[in-house]
Amino acid sequence: MNAHITKLLYIILLLIAPVAANAQGAKPTAGSIAGQLQNEQAKPMDYATVTLLRGKDSSVVKSTLTNDAGKYWFDNVISGRYIIKATTVGYQPTFSPVLDVEDDVINAPVIKMQQSSRNLQGVTITSSKPLIERKFDRTVMNVENSVLAAGNNALEILERAPGVTIDKDDNITLKGKQGVTVMINDKLTYLSSTQLAALLRSTDGSTIQSIEIITNPSAKYDASGNSGIINIKLKKNKQSGTNGSLTAGIGYWKNFRDNTSLTINHKTGNLNLFGTLSRGDITRQNVLDINRTVVSGPTTRYFTQNTLMKRPVHYNNYRVGADYNTSTKNTLGFVVSGDYTNEVNNNTSRTNVGSQPMGIDSFQNTLTGIKQTYRNVAVNLNDKLAIDTNGQELSIDLDYSKFKNNSFANYDTYFFSPNGSVQKPSLFLRNQTPSTISIYTAKADYTYPLSKSLKLETGVKFSSVKTDNDLRAEIQQGGVFVNDTSRTNRFVYDEKVNAAYINLGQTFKKTTIQAGLRAENTISTGNLITNNQVVHRSYLDFFPSVFINQTLSDKHEVGINYSRRIDRPSYDNLNPFIYYLDQYTYEKGNPFLKPQYTNTFEINYTYNKTINVTLGYSRTTDASVDVLYTDTVKKATFQTNENLQTRDNYNININSPYTITKWWTGNVNVNGFYQKFKSAVLLGQMLNNGQAAFQGRATQTFVVPGYKLEISANYESAQSYSIFKIKSQYAIDAGLSHSFYQKKMNIKLAVTDVFNTRKSRVSTNYSDTNLNLVQKNETRIGRITFTYNFGNSKIKAREHQTGSEDEKGRVKSGG
Repeated sequence: MNAHITKLLYIILLLIAPVAANAQGAKPTAGSIAGQLQNEQAKPMDYATVTLLRGKDSSVVKSTLTNDAGKYWFDNVISGRYIIKATTVGYQPTFSPVLDVEDDVINAPVIKMQQSSRNLQGVTITSSKPLIERKFDRTVMNVENSVLAAGNNALEILERAPGVTIDKDDNITLKGKQGVTVMINDKLTYLSSTQLAALLRSTDGSTIQSIEIITNPSAKYDASGNSGIINIKLKKNKQSGTNGSLTAGIGYWKNFRDNTSLTINHKTGNLNLFGTLSRGDITRQNVLDINRTVVSGPTTRYFTQNTLMKRPVHYNNYRVGADYNTSTKNTLGFVVSGDYTNEVNNNTSRTNVGSQPMGIDSFQNTLTGIKQTYRNVAVNLNDKLAIDTNGQELSIDLDYSKFKNNSFANYDTYFFSPNGSVQKPSLFLRNQTPSTISIYTAKADYTYPLSKSLKLETGVKFSSVKTDNDLRAEIQQGGVFVNDTSRTNRFVYDEKVNAAYINLGQTFKKTTIQAGLRAENTISTGNLITNNQVVHRSYLDFFPSVFINQTLSDKHEVGINYSRRIDRPSYDNLNPFIYYLDQYTYEKGNPFLKPQYTNTFEINYTYNKTINVTLGYSRTTDASVDVLYTDTVKKATFQTNENLQTRDNYNININSPYTITKWWTGNVNVNGFYQKFKSAVLLGQMLNNGQAAFQGRATQTFVVPGYKLEISANYESAQSYSIFKIKSQYAIDAGLSHSFYQKKMNIKLAVTDVFNTRKSRVSTNYSDTNLNLVQKNETRIGRITFTYNFGNSKIKAREHQTGSEDEKGRVKSGG
C-alpha cells in the first residue's frame, strides 16, 4: 500500500479508536430482546417490520425485519421498559406487552398478527412511485413501471433522465457538463465512452429499476466525475419463494429490432438465488453530413461529405448471483455478470472536393466494413455484517472484471474525376485492433453510530486497471497487404488508485451536517510501445466535501454543499491510435492529457417536499475538451482532446411534480446553465467562449383502471461547448400500457421522437478549422413490449450492490 494512504489509515484509526472506546465505555447496562411473529395459523411471519418503542412515551428506538422463521432480535438495549410493534402489508399493527429489560436476554412472547379487514382475498395492493423523485442528495428517475422505458435500452432511457444529454458520439453530459461518472448498482464501470455506450446499449431497459443522478457526491464515493454521478440501479427481486418476469418486445421504423429478457428469483431458507438473461438485436442507422473549408496559403478547398452508417448489433448478457445468510447479522454473496455482443458497421461515404462552394473538382467514395466483438465478464464477492442493531455495520467487496474486445476493419476508397472516370488508383486499408482491459478492485466500508444523532463512516478502496490496445494496420501495395508503419502501434496503460475516506454526520433537531475527506493516490503509466514513448504520473489528491441541510418549517428546507472532484482521462482519450472515417476525417487520442479538477458549490431549496430549486457553480481547471485540428497540407481534419485552463459553469435547476386530478399527474424539470471556456493558447490562439443555455423536460401521466398513458416533451436550446456551437433540438415521446390477468401481464405501446425532429447540428469556425456537421440518427421508433410476472409476492430482506463501477465507466464499449 502506498505510504500516504497508510498514514491516512493510521490517522483514521487513531480518530476512531478513542471515540469508539469512549462511546462504548459510557454505555449504561444493556440487554437483548428476542422474539417471533406468527399469523393466525401459527405460521412464521417472515420479513415483517418490528419496531422497538419506549414504554414511557412510545417513541421509536430502532427497527428491524424478521427472518425466514419470523424471528427478530434487538441487542444493546439500554435497561428500561419497552414495547414491540409489528407491522406488515395486509395485517393489523400488533403490539407486545410491556417488557422490562435489564442486562440479560428477554424472550418476548410470540406476537400473533391478524389480517386486516381491508385486505381483499386474491387482490394485490400496489403503489406506484412517481417517475421523478427528488431526495436529499439526488434526483431519482423511477423507470421500473414507466411506459416510455418499454423496449428501450439503458442508453436510450438515460437520455430521458432530467438534465442528461447524449451527443452524436454517445458522450454523456449532465447539466451541460461532460465528465459524468456512470455507475451500475453503486459500482464504477471503468469503461471508456465507446465501451460504456456499448454496454448500456446491450442492457435491456426492462432490467432497470431506477436511475439516480447525484450532482455533488460525498467523500464516500470515488472522486471521479466532475459533473457528478449517474447510478443505474438494476432490478433484483425482493420476493421469497420462486418468482420472476419474462419480457419480450419488438420495435420498428426504418429498421427492425427485438429484445427478450428473463428474470428469476428463488429464495428458500437462508439462501437466495437470482438471475437475469437478456438478448436482443438492434439495427441503428445514422446519416452524417459534414461541410468543411480548408485554407492552405492562397488555396481554398471545399469538402462536402455525406455518410450513411448502418450498424446491426446482436447482444446477449447475463447476471446471476446468490446471497446466503450465515446468521441473522451476516450475509455473504456473489454476483457474476457478462456481455457477449457482436456489431457490424457498414458505412458508405462520398466526399466532394472543389475549389468553389458546391463545386466538384473530384470526389471519392469510401466503403467501410467493421466487425467488432465484445466479450465482458465481471465477478463480485461481498460480505455484509450488521455488528449490532444500532446501525454499526461492515461491508466488503472484491471485484474482478475483464473486457476483451476485437475489431476488424476494411477501408476501401475509390477516387474519381467529376465525370465519374477513375482519377487515381484506389486506396485499400485494413486494421485489426484487439484490446483487453483487466480490472481488480477491493473495498471495505464501515459505519459506526457514535450516538443517535452522530454517525461515522469510513472506508478504503484499492483498484488496479490495465489496458492493452494493439493496432495492426495494413495498406495494400501491389495487390498485397503490408504493414502500415505510419499507423501500426501498441498502447499499454496501467493505473493504480489507492483511496481512503472518512465521513462524519451530525443530526440536530432541524439541522443535518455531514463533512468528509477522501484521499486518492494515483500511479499511472502509459506506454506507446512502437514509438517507445512512456508517460508516467504519480500524484496524491485530497477531496473534501461538506453538506448542510436546514429545515426551516414543515414546508421549507434549504441546503448548501461543496465538494472537490477529479476526472482522469478515459483510456481511449489517452490512446494515440488513428481511427478513420476516411482519409480526410479521423480521430486520435492524446497520451499527454492531464486529469482535470473541479470544485462544485450548490445551494438547494425544497418546498413542501416536492418543488426543488438548486443553484450551482463549478470551476474546472485543466479542463479536458474535444477539439478539431486541421492539417492544411493533407487537407484532413481530425478530432482529439486537449486541456484548457478553466471552465466555469453556473447553473440553476427547478424540478416540480404536480397533480391535476387523481388520474392526471406530471413533472417539470428545467435546467439553465452558462458555461465559460478559457485558455491562453489553444490551436495557436486564445479561447474565450461562453453562452447561456437551458434544457426542459415535461412528463404527463394519465392513469385510469388498467391503463396508463405517458407523454414526455424535451427541449434543448442552442449552446456552446469548447470551440463548438451546438444548435437546439427537441422531441416528443408517447406510450400507453395496459395491465390484465390480475396484473400479472402487461402490454406497452410506445413511440419515441413521434415527429422525428431530433438531430444533432454542430459547427465551429476556430483557427484553421471551419466545419458544419449534421447527424440524424434513427430516433423515431415504434415499440410493443409484453411482460409476464409469475410466482409469489412475499417481500425479501436484502438487495446488494457491488463496488467496481467507477473503473468500468472509463472504458469504451461497442454498440
